[in-house]
Amino acid sequence: MHSKHERKRGCLCVVSRKEARVFVRGNVCWIGELGVCMMKRIYSVGQVNTYIKNMFAQDFLLHKICVKGEISNCKYHSSGHIYFSLKDATGTIAAVMFAGNRKNGLKFQMRDGDHVVAAGSVEVYERDGRYQLYAREITLDGAGALFLRFEALKKELEEMGMFAPEYKRPIPKYIRTLGVVTAPTGAAVQDIRNISCRRNPYVQLILYPAQVQGDGAAQSIVNGIYALERLGVDTIIVGRGGGSIEDLWAFNEEIVARAIFECSVPIISAVGHETDTTIADFVADLRAPTPSAAAELAVYDISQFYESMRIIRTALQLRMREHIRLERQKQEQLKLRLSYLSPQTILNNKKQYVAELESVLGRLMEYRLQDRRHRIQLLAGRLEAGSPVKKMSQGFSFVTDPSGRPLTECAQVRPGEEIDVRTLDGKIHAQVLEVERYGKE
Repeated sequence: MHSKHERKRGCLCVVSRKEARVFVRGNVCWIGELGVCMMKRIYSVGQVNTYIKNMFAQDFLLHKICVKGEISNCKYHSSGHIYFSLKDATGTIAAVMFAGNRKNGLKFQMRDGDHVVAAGSVEVYERDGRYQLYAREITLDGAGALFLRFEALKKELEEMGMFAPEYKRPIPKYIRTLGVVTAPTGAAVQDIRNISCRRNPYVQLILYPAQVQGDGAAQSIVNGIYALERLGVDTIIVGRGGGSIEDLWAFNEEIVARAIFECSVPIISAVGHETDTTIADFVADLRAPTPSAAAELAVYDISQFYESMRIIRTALQLRMREHIRLERQKQEQLKLRLSYLSPQTILNNKKQYVAELESVLGRLMEYRLQDRRHRIQLLAGRLEAGSPVKKMSQGFSFVTDPSGRPLTECAQVRPGEEIDVRTLDGKIHAQVLEVERYGKE
C-alpha cells in the first residue's frame, strides 16, 4: 500500500497516489492524490523566527549592505536610538540606528525627506517576526554629501576663528568706489548696477567679470578679490544669483574663504537668495540676503544724505540763533554790571546817597527845631508865669534895701530905714515909718 518514495520517520516526502485518501504510518501521512507527505512535528513561532534570523545572518550580502532611499517616519527616541523607514518608488524597509553608532556614523540632523545612503545589516527582529535594517553609518546622498563637506569646512574655519566678530571690518558709510566680483552676464550685476545708480549715481562701480560656477570658479573669484583690493576700492561685493548647492559651491571653497578673510577691503557677501547660506557668508564682513540688498547696504542713499544735511543745517541755524540770543543776553548782563561799576554811576549813587542823607538831616533838624521851639515855648510860659514884670503889671512891686537886697520879711527892716520900691515904670525911694508883722509876735 505504501509508495516506494516513502522516507524515514520525521521527513517530508513526495508520493504518487491516485486516490484522494489519507494513509498514516507512524509519523508519515499521505494526502490523497496530491502526493504530499507532511511531518506531524510542530514548531513554535520563536523557533521559526530564530531559524529565519540565522538564515539572514549567514547571508553575506545582508550582513554588509548599503541601502539608498528617502527618510520617512523619523523619530529620535529618548534612549538615543533613531527609528525611521527608507522608501523609494518600489517599497519601504524599516530601519533603526542605535545610540552607540550615532557618534561616528551620523554627521547631520536627519529629517523626513532626506535622501540618504544607509550602511549596515538586514536582520530579523525575533519578537515581532519582521526584518529591518540596522544602520551603522548614514550619509546624505548626492547634494547631501556636499552638505557634509560644507558642515565639515564650516566647523574647521570656525575653530580657526575666521568667523569671529572681532575680525569683521565695518562697512564704510560713504564710499566713492564699489568693486563687484560676479558674473558679467547674470542678473546679480544688473541688480547691483541699477540700485547703485538709483541710490547714488556718483559712486563708481568696478566690475571684475568672474566665473561663479563650475571648474575654476573658486580661483576666478579669488583673483577678482585680489585685483579689486590692489585697485583700492572702498568696498567689495562678492556674490551671484540663486541656485542649487552645486551651483553655489564655489563660494564654499576654502581658498575663497581665506581670500575674503585676508582681504584688507571690507567685503559684503551676497550669494543666492535669502535662504541660501555659504561659507563666504560667514567669513565676509557683512552678509546680504541678495545682491540687491548688498547694493543697498554698500551704497548710501544720496537723497537721504541731502535730507540729513538739510535737517542738520536747520538744526545748526536754530542752535546758532539760540547761541547768539544767549550771548546777547550775557552781553546785556555784563553791560549792566559794568554800568554799576563805572565812576559816573558810583558818583551818581554817592550823590543820591548824599541827597538822601541831606533830606534825612533836614527832617531831623526840623524835628529838633520844632522840639526846641516847643520846649522854649514851655519855658517861656513858665518864665512868663513867674516874671516880676507881669506881677508888677498886676499891682505888685519889688522892694529892696538900698543895697538892692530883696526884702521878703518885715524883720529885715526897722522903722526909719530907707527902702526902694520898684514898680513897672520906675523906682520909689521911701522911708519905713512903721513895721507891722502878721501872725508873729
